[in-house]
Parts: sequence; structure tokens; C-alpha cells
Amino acid sequence: MTTLFISDLHLTPSRPDITECFVTFMRTEATKADALYVLGDLFEFWVGDDDKTPFANQIRTEFQKLTKTGVPVYFIQGNRDFLLGKRFCKETGITLLDEVGLIDLYGTKAVILHGDTLCTDDIDYQKFRKTVHQPWLQWLFNHIPWFIKKKIVSKVQSDIRDDKMSKPLDIMDVNQNEVEKVMSQNCVNLMIHGHTHRPNTHFFDVDGVKKTRIVLGDWYTQGSVLQVNSDGFDLQTRPFIQNLR
Repeated sequence: MTTLFISDLHLTPSRPDITECFVTFMRTEATKADALYVLGDLFEFWVGDDDKTPFANQIRTEFQKLTKTGVPVYFIQGNRDFLLGKRFCKETGITLLDEVGLIDLYGTKAVILHGDTLCTDDIDYQKFRKTVHQPWLQWLFNHIPWFIKKKIVSKVQSDIRDDKMSKPLDIMDVNQNEVEKVMSQNCVNLMIHGHTHRPNTHFFDVDGVKKTRIVLGDWYTQGSVLQVNSDGFDLQTRPFIQNLR
């Protein structure tokens, strides 16, 4: 059997090709997995668990179908879906994890997270993140009318795009010292995360001990799936249907 990891799909109604690839993944290989871990940014932006649009309901349905087959699904919030909460989890049967999780993968301990907290060189983003994760602010946002939420989200998305265009790429990548710190705190030699959109497997030593950091890919031009079993791991891609035509 196999445990699957995905992140950074950025699902949105304007990208049906991504949604189609996701649905195919959920209905085929995910149904055969020991477990599925979604490490954040499933959505381009999740406005709130009260989103009952046809698109939001479509994604809910896919998770409902999968969890009803008995496959456990675990979710870590990303920087685009930090408002996904208990209501969504109750409706779909998925389990919401803390921002840093410690799991056992066939006898190997691993730390899992979205990855944005590792980007400590991006000081402006870390300040923004600290602000939007204030419980009182999230409570307030969740209790305002839907049309006001949409306006706020549109402004935030615009600011994020402008901010990314003005920043050096290295600032938006992980800080190696922070990576080693998190791995040390959790007493692991394996880390899995997303966020940076730089799929790769990094091998390094810390005080003579071999460490591995696996970075999941985004789903902008193709799907990205990490398969882990008792024999090891394999970071794979999945073509969009339109690319096969």
C-alpha cells in the first residue's frame, strides 16, 4: 500500500484543467491509498466554510466520496486556505492537523507542514501571516456577509500578486537553518512540505546525520503527487488531460 501527499493545487473555477486532474486522482489512485495528506493551498483562495457555490460543493463531494470508502484524509492549512476549518472537515470527513505534524511512514518518522513558516527570510510575509492567523480576526471575518468577504479576498489576492512580483525569488524559498531547526525539534530525518512550488528532493547532513527534505510541486501545468511506501518514496507528475490531446 501507499501513502499519498499533494499540495498547492490552487483549485479555482477558472482552471477546470486542474480540477479535472484532481477529480481523476481522487477517484482512481487515492481510493487505493493507505492515506491521503493535503499539505495546504488546495484552493486558490478559500473564503470560508460557508462557501456553498457549485465549485466548492464539487470539491466537498470528492472528499466525501473518498473518506466514505475508508481512506483517511488529513489536511494542513496553507497560506491560501487558512480559513478552512472544522465545518468543512465535518462535512467531508477529513481531519484537520496542526500546522506542523509528526507522522509515522512505514517505520520512518516524518515532519509535515505546508512550508510557508520555513520562509523566514520573507519578513513581510511572516508579519502578514501572523496577523491573519489571529483567532479574533478570523472569527470576525467568518461573521461578515459573503459579498464583503469576496471583496476583501479580491483585494488580498491582488496584493499577493503585486508583492510576489517585487520580491527576489530567494527570499520566498525556505531558510535552511529553519528547516534544520524544525527537524531537530521533532527529532526526525525526513521533512515533507509544499508552498515554494519548487519540487525536489534535498539531501543534506546535520552533525553527520543524513537528512531528507521533499518538496511537493504545484499543479499549475501538471499534477504533482508524492507516493510513499515501505520501499521508499517517489515524487511524480500527472499530466492534465488537455496536454494529452
